[in-house]
Amino acid sequence: MKKILLLSDTHGFIDNQILKFVKQADEIWHAGDIGNLKVTDAIEKLKPLRAVYGNIDDANARATFPLDQKFLIEGVGVWITHIGGYPKKYHQRIRETLKKNPPNLFISGHSHILKVQFDKDLNLLHLNPGACGKSGFHKVRTMLRFEIDGKNIKNLEIIELAKRS
Repeated sequence: MKKILLLSDTHGFIDNQILKFVKQADEIWHAGDIGNLKVTDAIEKLKPLRAVYGNIDDANARATFPLDQKFLIEGVGVWITHIGGYPKKYHQRIRETLKKNPPNLFISGHSHILKVQFDKDLNLLHLNPGACGKSGFHKVRTMLRFEIDGKNIKNLEIIELAKRS
């Protein structure tokens, strides 16, 4: 069993409130718009990290992290990308590949809108953790926490952090 903390759109911001939840997880997944590698450096000092770069990320982030992360963890196929869309409105870059070979869990960021949505057509769970940074239009900073146990994704929790100031 793995305890996963999923975050996105930090835009260069990391604080003790985020790091408190990092310490409680087995792995951290970042769905892009890191903003500054000090964010991922702080996370990697504490826990293993899987991350992708986003549209605001610079050449350093793009050299360090891929555009897409595809992997198998326990019995769950995962695809993480920053700009991915959501069921019925997937981004054109990934739409055909997603239809031909859907993962069990599809994760994207970018919108700053937290979404947990099951795609009945592709039989996959879509997650977008919202944004836990301070840049953007969102009012509440959010992340997701869940467990992967064999082929099961369970105990999904929404984490609401302090309001964006």
